[in-house]
Amino acid sequence: MTMALTAELVAKVQRIEPDDGPHPELQEMDDADFHQYTERLLEELGNFPLRVFAYGSLIWKPEFEVLHQHHAILNGWHRSFCMQIDRWRGTRALPGLMMALDQGGSCEGVVYDLSEEKRFDQLEKLLFREMTYKPSTNTPLWLNVETKKGVFKALAFVASQSGHSYRGNLPLTEVAKILAQAAGHWGSGSEYLYHTVSHLEQLGIRDENLWELQKLVANEILNLR
Repeated sequence: MTMALTAELVAKVQRIEPDDGPHPELQEMDDADFHQYTERLLEELGNFPLRVFAYGSLIWKPEFEVLHQHHAILNGWHRSFCMQIDRWRGTRALPGLMMALDQGGSCEGVVYDLSEEKRFDQLEKLLFREMTYKPSTNTPLWLNVETKKGVFKALAFVASQSGHSYRGNLPLTEVAKILAQAAGHWGSGSEYLYHTVSHLEQLGIRDENLWELQKLVANEILNLR
């Protein structure tokens, strides 16, 4: 079964919007914050190998050196467009949504083995990409994931339900309307969804929630005037 959301449909709403910059009422993380966060996470990891669980954009745009990858299942968490964003793929006038791991269910994804060389630099770069404000709604945790080679400890980014940008439990129809219209200086929400679902399909991972969502977004784009 082919995807309803196509590259041609995404192109209809794809645009680059001016960056509104950091939210004036929120405090950005600075270099010292990222450094301390990285130190703490590596201390928690100890002598375990450095691994990252990817479920969304890290699958199609990892931006770090990958040694190996494994199909993996993370129990207790599921993919959800549950974080509101007013930059990147949204604006303050028309906020978008970003995917994170929300509590409940399970999530199929990929675990990456990272190089042990420069592990501090690699982890800090990843935090810089995934976190912006403090306290962060997108929170890194070491979690156990199941693979064919056993249970691995891997870093996963989960949504803090007390975070300022958390918007959990939105109906899929509402999420679809937002993703079909919102865009920022990185592009559109529909593009983000399209890349995620298509790459998951290539890996043989069918996320039923996202599969339904891509159909809804396709219909929303078709109905836009």
